[in-house]
Amino acid sequence: MTGRARRVPQFAGRVFLGEAGLETDLLFNRGIDLPDFAAFPLLATESGRTTLSAYCQSLIDLARRNRTGVVLETATWRANPDWGMRLGYSPEQLDTANRRAVTLLLERRAANPDVDVVVSGTVGPRGDGYAITNAMSRHTAAAYHRPQIASLHAAGADLVSAFTMNHVDEATGIVDAAQHVGIPVVISFTVETDGRLPSGQALAAAIDEVDAATDSAAAYFMVNCAHPSHFADVFDSPGPWDRVRGIRANASRMSHAELDNAPDLDRGDAADLAERYVELAERLPQLSIVGGCCGTDLDHLSRISAALDQA
Repeated sequence: MTGRARRVPQFAGRVFLGEAGLETDLLFNRGIDLPDFAAFPLLATESGRTTLSAYCQSLIDLARRNRTGVVLETATWRANPDWGMRLGYSPEQLDTANRRAVTLLLERRAANPDVDVVVSGTVGPRGDGYAITNAMSRHTAAAYHRPQIASLHAAGADLVSAFTMNHVDEATGIVDAAQHVGIPVVISFTVETDGRLPSGQALAAAIDEVDAATDSAAAYFMVNCAHPSHFADVFDSPGPWDRVRGIRANASRMSHAELDNAPDLDRGDAADLAERYVELAERLPQLSIVGGCCGTDLDHLSRISAALDQA
């Protein structure tokens, strides 16, 4: 293992706000075009960087008001080789984009020393986050994702977080790549309306398999891109739930297929979503990172944070 160790303060027993649905917020609420649902091209222009910086500052301001920490995610979910090539980015340009994304968040942290800010380098799947496309072996996944993880690490990210993982081999390869680079790694699984991964595997089995293959090297696990009604009851059965420290749920109850075809944003019921996070916290005593995915925005995060504080 190479590189320098960095702290993972989410283990300190505090609540940290995670990001809300950046891409859906930019696309539907702010009218910003995102080809291939990719936000990282915004980093190439001053206006794009200003938009992303303001978004991050709004999260920091909310954390300050609610007396929480905040995990800022780089806008690099699509900034890996295949998606980059589709968007006309060379490997060198992808390296620049990933590094620039981290630098932007480090600047926000430096400007807000009174808030505990964690800078997370976001990694996304090689294929579709909702369906298993471009499935890879563990070894191939490690080689594929290592350059992006190395760029994020070199720029100064505290950790890397792999979101919308839909099968175990890719998730395991990402853990291997992060270990090789020398940076803490978080795995966040997408689940369907039945609480299982798109691969059909049960969430508990997926976490156990990644941990068994990597000697529990992941810092922790998360669940994202599904409404709590799709997966909350999974936690009522025995499982490795002490390893689940973060939830970034959808506001919408739609299935992934329905979301893909939805012409408008479904913000769901923000008050109900907040109460469901309280219920999730009762099931998951280690829960410390609470954010949102598709359809969520700052209003959802504010309600979630307030509900947890009152509980």
